[in-house]
Amino acid sequence: MGLLDNIESPADIRHFSLEELKLLCAEIREYMIECCATNPGHLGSSLGAVELIVGFHYVYDSPSDKIVYDVGHQAYAHKILTGRKDIFRKNRKKDGISGFTRMDESIYDAFGAGHSSTSISAALGLASAAMLQGRREKVVALIGDGALSGGLAFEGLNNAGNSKADLLVIINDNNISIDKNIGAIHEHLLKLTTDPTYNRIKTHIWNAIGEGKFRKAMQEMVISAKSSLVKKSGGDLFEALGFRYFGPIDGNDIGQVVHILKKLKQLNGPLILHTITTKGKGFAPAEEDQTAWHAPGMFDPHTGKRIAPAGHRESRYQDVFGEVLLELARKDNRIVGVTPAMASGCGMNILAKEMPERFFDVGIEEEHAVTFSAGLAAAGMKPFCNIYSTFSQRAYDQIIHDAALQGLGVVLCFDRAGLVGEDGATHHGCFDIAAYRSIPGVVIAAPRNETELKSMMYTASLHDGGPFIIRYPRGYGEGVDWRSSAFTEMAPGKGEKMLDGTDVAVICAGPSANRACEAALRLKAETGKNPAIYNIRYIKPVDTEMLGRITEDYRRIVTVEDGCTKGGLFGAVSEFITPLGLGNKVTALGIPDRFIGQGTQKELRAECGYDAEGIYRTLKAEMEKKF
Repeated sequence: MGLLDNIESPADIRHFSLEELKLLCAEIREYMIECCATNPGHLGSSLGAVELIVGFHYVYDSPSDKIVYDVGHQAYAHKILTGRKDIFRKNRKKDGISGFTRMDESIYDAFGAGHSSTSISAALGLASAAMLQGRREKVVALIGDGALSGGLAFEGLNNAGNSKADLLVIINDNNISIDKNIGAIHEHLLKLTTDPTYNRIKTHIWNAIGEGKFRKAMQEMVISAKSSLVKKSGGDLFEALGFRYFGPIDGNDIGQVVHILKKLKQLNGPLILHTITTKGKGFAPAEEDQTAWHAPGMFDPHTGKRIAPAGHRESRYQDVFGEVLLELARKDNRIVGVTPAMASGCGMNILAKEMPERFFDVGIEEEHAVTFSAGLAAAGMKPFCNIYSTFSQRAYDQIIHDAALQGLGVVLCFDRAGLVGEDGATHHGCFDIAAYRSIPGVVIAAPRNETELKSMMYTASLHDGGPFIIRYPRGYGEGVDWRSSAFTEMAPGKGEKMLDGTDVAVICAGPSANRACEAALRLKAETGKNPAIYNIRYIKPVDTEMLGRITEDYRRIVTVEDGCTKGGLFGAVSEFITPLGLGNKVTALGIPDRFIGQGTQKELRAECGYDAEGIYRTLKAEMEKKF
């Protein structure tokens, strides 16, 4: 770490020679690998973007000149170069730094990024503000080819190309997002970079001239001539939008990157630089299996052997979803799977392997995923559309307008509902219950374990009417034998009593019911007091019969949910109870009215007060009160 040890800000690298920049890139990769081996993160994307980030900070005057990252998976080298090298060892940890860019974390983070396809719009806003305020700063947006498929990216391109803002969009084209990229935009970029005329000429020239200054001069000539060659393949797409297009160049060659950035810095107006990079660059295991090494978990930094988490024999919820979806599809030829670029993450790759014709990966396009699913449902199919809870927010209009309003039976499976852990505020699935509970005709189910997830998926496959939402958490389940359980229809609007009790009733949604039972049993063992535990199962429609009995029998009620309490289960229970005028007191446990940072799921549930210990403390206090 000879060079890296002495770098506190990007200004420290601007006197480096090209050879020193190459060495710096190698040191950054080594440091990222070392840190991520024991403190897991999004490694593959960041390894591939090192030269682009080093090149930006070498050529541009950051933080006056600004770079906006798409998603933030690419930005580890940026964090390391901008005064966060030491604390990077606490990347994604509680009380550490975010795994994504955050404006409140560093003046070098020009715009926060957790969801994809936002960089061009945000960068255009920054560039337009600079122009209006008379500041001669440059703004760069760094976007991957996967994120470029998102509709917001094209809205930004369409608007930016028609502006006079000084904006450079760098396309980090690595031919993959998390899973293999799908769609016309990906094919377009691939066509540009594999144009036979261009590559035949380039190979012939490169072999003829060898190394040296003449080759560098020829590089400049080829860069300037390249656009006309790739236009035969449709390379005028970006220029038709109003951009000047440059590239493609090797984005992992620091010499090429610095050379072209220096040239482009002198130009004004909207520009596109198309770069070709390798996801996982510089670490052979990550280059060979790019999907697995997007976020590999812990591993040996020397051998690349991945280290499995200890002590987990349970199934992950995503595995339950994937296996059950395939089993249902075997029984019902109407069933298809739809995912916005999360096939392996949500478990839908299991269906894709056996029934590829009934599997649709639409790319990073949540809005399209929902409306496409609505179209399938309108034609008599039964689509299971799996979207991470936090990303479902992007399709809110489509869920209302295209699915619910028309009463179409789209099954929306919201993976990663609740507190997801180390990805932090941008990725927590806090808001789905509150967001969708107000929509007429929608069913919202919250299974408390793997078997209930299986039964609710089966129930959804039989459901006629509007959208059927099933929300479930990230990670491992409760360890129940769900594979041996039969498919059981679990009627919407019907909950269950899990533990009988007196004085206080606890109404739970999802796996929080299991933690509530643990807390209640501990309280009974220690004090003899015995709260009742109810599993609501469906947040919409709620079990009004069960709530009626609870309201009559208990004056004190506690709701527990892995979601925001404002508008969530607490809201649903309070709305039912208040008109009755019986004076019941309802206490809410769940995610409070603030954004929650990063940490393990266990740490964050404790912070919010609805882990087993937090529920125990609340129940103990409630049982000691006199009503």
